Amino acid sequence: MAGVDTMDRITPTLRPDERPVMYQRWRTLLFLHWEVPAEELARLLPPGLTLDTFEGRAFVGLVPFTMQGVRPALLPPFPPLSNFHETNVRTYVHREGKDPGVWFFSLDAANRIAVKLARTWFRLPYHFDTMELKREGSWISYRSERHWPEPVPGRCAVRCSPGSEVSTSTPGTLQHFLVERYFLYTVHSGGLWRGQVHHAPYPVRGAQVEGLDESLLAAAGIARPPGAPLAHFSDGVDVDVFRLKRA
Repeated sequence: MAGVDTMDRITPTLRPDERPVMYQRWRTLLFLHWEVPAEELARLLPPGLTLDTFEGRAFVGLVPFTMQGVRPALLPPFPPLSNFHETNVRTYVHREGKDPGVWFFSLDAANRIAVKLARTWFRLPYHFDTMELKREGSWISYRSERHWPEPVPGRCAVRCSPGSEVSTSTPGTLQHFLVERYFLYTVHSGGLWRGQVHHAPYPVRGAQVEGLDESLLAAAGIARPPGAPLAHFSDGVDVDVFRLKRA
């Protein structure tokens, strides 16, 4: 039986007392999650990070969405670099029982320059892909295909129909555990680094999902479990991004 969760999951949601280095708008987010054996995910983590679990259960996430208005804090948006679609594969981690956050196995973005900048500035495992998002009535379709860097291919296609009821996540629930994450981790120069974002709580809806065809989890070394994923949808949030710090 899982123990009581004593980790502080509220403080990370508070805005830090410093200036952002970047602004972004995250839109049309589809959160897909599968429960995966904890040992399968833990073996893929770098030293210094521990897999974060909900009542002893570990999850991997697949999140396609749109980035808008991406810009450094002191510059205006530049449309060729500021607006693009993205899909990430992630799990949830903490460091020594605190600072619960996200570990990204991959981030696929449909903007070659943005990918190279993100790999350089934030040391995140970005890949260049082609990606489209289409609306057909109440349905939203996401489709992406990875092109760079070689040799690992990856693709994702999925449709969703968001529900009508909108709510924010209640602390202590599985939805809050999966969706409300404000720290991220990366490895650079032999050390572990932590980034932070701040935004209002996600407005979340349930979602019906169809036509899932993806190989991004396998490309990350994760076997996708059979069965339908747990699905959440959000119209989006405006995001402040803060500088990386040594963890």
